[in-house]
Parts: sequence; C-alpha cells; structure tokens
Amino acid sequence: MERAGGAAMLHGPVVVAPPGTPAEDVLGVAADLTAEALGLAAPGGIETIFARPQSLDRVWVRTGFIPVPEAELPRPLRGRPGLGLFGWRGGTALWSTAGRGGSRSALARGEH
Repeated sequence: MERAGGAAMLHGPVVVAPPGTPAEDVLGVAADLTAEALGLAAPGGIETIFARPQSLDRVWVRTGFIPVPEAELPRPLRGRPGLGLFGWRGGTALWSTAGRGGSRSALARGEH
C-alpha cells in the first residue's frame, strides 16, 4: 500500500493459484487479503483507499469499494499505471466531496 496522508493506493492483491483452481476460490482469497488490508487502514490513520480494477471488480465491490473519478486521487497518488479507479472510505462506500473544498473534484479545483 502506498500512502499519501489519510489516503492510500492499494497495489494488489496478487494471488497465484495452481492450474484448475476454481475462479471463485481465487477471488475469495483476494477478497480475504483485501479485507485484511482494510482492517489495518483505520488504526493506521488511513481514511480513504484507492485501487485499480485489475479485473478484480467483484473483489472491490464485495469489500465496499465503489467506482470513483480519477480526479478524486490526491496529487501524490496520481500518475500510476492502470485504467479505472475504485475507492473505499471507511467501509461505508459513501462518497461525497461535500465539505472538502468548494469544488466537487480536484480537477475542478485545478489540481491536475
């Protein structure tokens, strides 16, 4: 996990399984690893976690991540490879930019 203040970018999870392992089993392990990382977030002062889809959309949705616009990434976490972005905020999956500046996005605030 790469950290920037109260936000972090989760690089992973990576699961290697023997050929023939059912996809649901592999996704279950990935979800367990993600849940472990999320469990360490709050005690570590991390409020928001971002992740690239990496074909793990089902894992992100199961653990409370939602699709978010790239403009929500804090400046120190921008420029990483990958398309698409999921975000998790305290396990609620509630996402609002209200009260965080005046504009609705970092792009609108000129932080691009």
